[in-house]
Amino acid sequence: QVPLVESGGGSVEAGGSLRLSCAASGYTIRFFHMSWFRQAPGKEREWVGGISSDVGNLYYADSVKDRFNISRDNGKNVLYLQMNSLKSEDSAMYYCAAKALCGAGSTDPTCYLYWGQGTQVTVVS
Repeated sequence: QVPLVESGGGSVEAGGSLRLSCAASGYTIRFFHMSWFRQAPGKEREWVGGISSDVGNLYYADSVKDRFNISRDNGKNVLYLQMNSLKSEDSAMYYCAAKALCGAGSTDPTCYLYWGQGTQVTVVS
């Protein structure tokens, strides 16, 4: 399994910002299509956004577009999720994942073979 480690989660007030990181070891992250997912208790795992391999095209769910930004530091081999204007409904466990199955740009969690352990984001009013 490819090691993926998320960090940067925590509690933040509504309207605030938070940046999550996903560090990869043992492989070059830009060679994979990477996505962020989130899952709140009792809810389905939800695709948040992704970045394609190599060229780095960006994709976002409607619920987070214009607020969240995905970036990739190829030198540090780290994936980021910058979250701005946070809302209470953004509260969830956030996961990064590397896609190894399915077609390009998939939002289906079953297309992602490698997952991090998750980092909790809690937005309070």
